[in-house]
Amino acid sequence: MVTSPATTSSQQEGTAEDVAPVFPAGVTEPHYSLNDALDPDPAGIFASINSEDRAYWKRARSFVQGEVLPIIDGYWERSDYPLHLIERLGELDLLRDGVDVDGFEPMSKMAAGLITMEVSRGDGSVATMIGVQGGLALRSIAECGSEEQKQHWLPLLAKGHTHAAFALTEPTHGSDSVALETTATTVESGYVLNGEKKWIGNGSVGGVTVVWGRGEDEQVHGYLVPQETPGYRATTITGKLALRAIWQAHIRLDNVHVPLANVLPGARTFKDTARVLLATRLGVAWSAVGHATACYETAVQYAKQRTQFGRPLAHSQIVQERLARMYTELCTMQLLVVQMTRLEEAGSLTPEQASIAKYTCTRTARTIAANARDLLGGNGILLANRVARHFADIEAIHTYEGTETMQALIIGRSITGVSAFA
Repeated sequence: MVTSPATTSSQQEGTAEDVAPVFPAGVTEPHYSLNDALDPDPAGIFASINSEDRAYWKRARSFVQGEVLPIIDGYWERSDYPLHLIERLGELDLLRDGVDVDGFEPMSKMAAGLITMEVSRGDGSVATMIGVQGGLALRSIAECGSEEQKQHWLPLLAKGHTHAAFALTEPTHGSDSVALETTATTVESGYVLNGEKKWIGNGSVGGVTVVWGRGEDEQVHGYLVPQETPGYRATTITGKLALRAIWQAHIRLDNVHVPLANVLPGARTFKDTARVLLATRLGVAWSAVGHATACYETAVQYAKQRTQFGRPLAHSQIVQERLARMYTELCTMQLLVVQMTRLEEAGSLTPEQASIAKYTCTRTARTIAANARDLLGGNGILLANRVARHFADIEAIHTYEGTETMQALIIGRSITGVSAFA
């Protein structure tokens, strides 16, 4: 039998103070509480949010505070994928990105934006789960699918019971995705796909992938490809420094057979693909607001708790000026996404306006994150202090759904009437 070492009489009689090591003042750093939601709203822009939209926002807040923030640092650091959160998002009806699905309560575009903002405030990888599964894959089927495809796939994807991916980008075609080279060749029983795709979220986790390929008519079409289909090979991309808690894949399609029943009948040209992308571009702007909010909140709370030169950082003029700058920049972002979403709900949002929102918000989020990281000093690079993770993830959203350069060219074309893409 194993026994414990005998306890000495002095240990039995002593107090905690007798045996605890004594450190000089200032050696032990306090624990910082940086995850509280501060709800910055300088212009009162969110005061007019209706009760239905606010209920979605509140549900997302509860999910972030209770289920994302307690675990995400570990997944992010290990580059592991908390796949269970997809089904959890489905259970909470936070996964649809505003797409109407029979049997589900209405979700406005404003509610979808608020969800994306709030979940991004928790973590960019988890927000990308919504963007990929709901914003891109589910929306592709809702916009371009047959009634049979919608009835089968939409509930499964909305509930998170099946994972879904959206495969457009290729190794040599990112910004110029309109020039994609994946081919779809007609055979008697359907089509055969050949080509490669890259940076495909959920492309290697099982489920269904919406693959975009060029048909023999030289037009771009959409195909539903279960990931277990022979010839579909997906490798998870490693070595990422952003969005580390979601997996993106490099996909190789080698004579992948697609039956006629899996062809999206409403996907006839790249314009149909672009329609899906336009709907998600504004979501990226909302995501940037969420990331920026997290960085701002962390900076404010750290400034109040961190003591240097005998007083909290918040007592310094330069710190207050920096917080004021972040606060007003965040206000600009909030005003922009809410107004553009109102235009979208009215059916009048233009591609140029969506690009303005994405272009402005991801640029501004980068600035806010850099200021927050700097304000935290050395502590700003620690995962436990939140900012570093958001700083890295903002770099990803700044690129996807159209790089800054592409958005600038879209905006520039609307200003000058001249296309400068080539």
